[in-house]
Amino acid sequence: MTTNTNTTTNTQVDAGYEASKFALGVGISSAALVSIWACACMVSALMSNGIVEVAKGLLGAIGVA
Repeated sequence: MTTNTNTTTNTQVDAGYEASKFALGVGISSAALVSIWACACMVSALMSNGIVEVAKGLLGAIGVA
């Protein structure tokens, strides 16, 4: 004789937590991409103009020189 057994599993998901976790991941990824791009731009400026010119430009941009 064969008996069929049905089982049911209920899983509850905290949608707020999952959305927050996703948003945090997107924010961290975006910050990482912006940081990598900024470093690439700084290296490019240093290679093109040299340390002294970049320092003068930075100081001029923030109003010190």
